[in-house]
Amino acid sequence: MNTVAGSLQWAELALAQSTPELLESCKVDSQWLLAHVLQRNSAWLRAWPEHVLTDDQWQTYQQLIERRMAGEPVAYLTGQQGFWNFDLKVTADTLIPRPDTELLVEQALQHINEEHAIVVDLGTGTGAIALALASERPAWVVTATDIHPATLAVARHNSQALNLPIRLLESAWFEQLQGERFHLIVSNPPYIEDSDEHLQGVGVRFEPVRALASGQDGLDDIRHIVAYAPEHLEKAGWLLLEHGYNQGEVVRQLLIERGFEQVRTVQDLADNDRVTLGQWPSQEP
Repeated sequence: MNTVAGSLQWAELALAQSTPELLESCKVDSQWLLAHVLQRNSAWLRAWPEHVLTDDQWQTYQQLIERRMAGEPVAYLTGQQGFWNFDLKVTADTLIPRPDTELLVEQALQHINEEHAIVVDLGTGTGAIALALASERPAWVVTATDIHPATLAVARHNSQALNLPIRLLESAWFEQLQGERFHLIVSNPPYIEDSDEHLQGVGVRFEPVRALASGQDGLDDIRHIVAYAPEHLEKAGWLLLEHGYNQGEVVRQLLIERGFEQVRTVQDLADNDRVTLGQWPSQEP
């Protein structure tokens, strides 16, 4: 009989022995995946260790553990990922939202005081940033763009599931936003170097490369956004960009050279450079 306790013990051992990268998370991964299969939470698993899985549940659990042993992220296995104060649907067409990206949301909320701000999230993916902003500022007019229809469909699903209406637009960065201006432009664009070995690491290799890598130095998309953002910013509007831990200095320089003011970089919880922001002047340069 495959009890909850026995299943967890088997899964934890299998994950721990599969690859060193999974050793640290094997216990949590085992619990998350079993809770997903049983449609219960971790507290229930602890309360009912002798509960017996059905044959179908055990087979499904084994298959999920095997996929996790191969490095597939838990979020793809369960089809969801927590972000801000809600759960988002994720698929292989979307990047998995990271906790570090919540810093981008926090900074946006701190820097925009307009009650009815007009905001755009470029390259929205699951819609995480746009939906977090919409949940905190219902009066804001939030647009979310993505160039990939399949990715945009996931964001649309999340918007409807969370009852957070936002405008969703298929667009390559500013391409379909001609003539539009915003109080805030926010983006978590691809920023990893094309040749970075981490793109083949556990978990990351299952995510869409198009959402991760951006040229030889990882800055192609950021350069594009910085170059064209002023055409779409209201006076005194803000541009906020997430980037790699080692890119703060160069992103600040890009903003300064383009004419932005109040440029600074904010560190994440690990004290790594993570978000750089700048304000477009009240008077045009």
